[in-house]
Amino acid sequence: MLELACWVTGKPSEGTNLLTVTNPFNGETVGTVRCANRSDVERAIAEGHGYRTPLTRYQRYEVLMRAREELQTRSEEFASLITAEAGLAIRETRYELGRCADVLLFAAQEALRDDGQAFSGDVSPQGKPRKIFTLREPHALVVAITPFNHPLNQVLHKLAPAVATGTPIIMKPSEKTPLCALLFADILYRAGLPPQSLSMLLGKTEEVASPLAQDPRVEVLAFTGSVAVGKHLATTAGYKKLVLELGGNDALIVLEDADLDLAVTLAAEGSFRNSGQRCTAIKRILVQESIHDQFVERLVEKAIGYTYGDPTDPNTIVGTVIDEASAIHLESVIWKAQAQGAKVLVGGNRNGAQLAPTVITEVPRNAEMVMQESFGPLAPVLRIKDLNDAVDYANGTAYGLSAGVVTNSLDKALYAIKNLRTGMVNINDVPAYRIESSPFGGIKDSGLGVKEGVIETMKYMTYVKTFSLPW
Repeated sequence: MLELACWVTGKPSEGTNLLTVTNPFNGETVGTVRCANRSDVERAIAEGHGYRTPLTRYQRYEVLMRAREELQTRSEEFASLITAEAGLAIRETRYELGRCADVLLFAAQEALRDDGQAFSGDVSPQGKPRKIFTLREPHALVVAITPFNHPLNQVLHKLAPAVATGTPIIMKPSEKTPLCALLFADILYRAGLPPQSLSMLLGKTEEVASPLAQDPRVEVLAFTGSVAVGKHLATTAGYKKLVLELGGNDALIVLEDADLDLAVTLAAEGSFRNSGQRCTAIKRILVQESIHDQFVERLVEKAIGYTYGDPTDPNTIVGTVIDEASAIHLESVIWKAQAQGAKVLVGGNRNGAQLAPTVITEVPRNAEMVMQESFGPLAPVLRIKDLNDAVDYANGTAYGLSAGVVTNSLDKALYAIKNLRTGMVNINDVPAYRIESSPFGGIKDSGLGVKEGVIETMKYMTYVKTFSLPW
């Protein structure tokens, strides 16, 4: 069992409240965390605000690469820890560690990249012989709040760009999965990150999250999580740059000209991987009427092969959801859809925090399951008449994160790209497809349109300074 403490600019918290982290599969205690108190929060803000790192771009590159090397050396330790605190299958957490290594690599590479611009001042009659230049300066302080579903990768998507840009940051990982984040902070310190550059805080909302979000010394608040919390932060955070990456209700549209084997594989992978707990997981499968029955038959066969159970077993594909309460909620969503006429063809059964991969058809378009974000291994299939019908329905919820379209028609692909009101559209792939450096984010209730991904995160953690010189 791990015994950890929050980090306050490189030092363990002096708080007395203990947070116990339990394994959602077996209920065992994974570790305890000594949480931060209000004085820790004040010290973290005071010491981090306006801190100018002495590290050069190359030295920041070195810090990130040293941290990456140690993380790769300890990847099995971290994968096992994430499995224990999140209940995710070990094959998923090993994959997450590979993604984490990519985040650190891309951030290190970007730390070396000069993104400044130059403009000539004598290009108009009103000009003069001067040169105008731009550079990026770090914001005075960033606060980042991350969720449980990718316990380390979500943290690194905010932390690595902060290191790359030299921006001081206070991280608040999820109380449900904090252990891997706290361990990685120690790796960064030992890799040479100045302590003032990073604090890692957990604690009661009124003592930690609210003061951090509302403090005027915080210039950027980056939050990934639920719509309700994100909108609450937007109304209480005050005058600062807000980056909200919220929920998703992502559709996979399968048209009659699709490669059916590909479509079924994408539907299963997009619905069940990571226990369905991704904002970009497939939440609605919209299948054209002419191929609906054939598609469903194949999807059921595919879903049966998605083994679920002990997350530590390498043969398990679907572990638990984050806790039993979440599994109970998903179970109730299934029951409500059945009461409206939906049919469960495979799965639907729950055991504690485990929910079997579930294929459900004849789902009414207004069912809670497909109107709200169902954060679990559910694959609801709905009939659509044609592409126009699919696009209209896909656009008909409050979310706008991502979508996938399976088709062999370039014209239909282009129509979908132009008309789907989402931040991302993937053709012949799952809605979630991206790499760690590409822009990512949604619109409507999925976010404010500000993109994440390593490069875009480095942009919002900095501001453009323009200066000119005689020439």
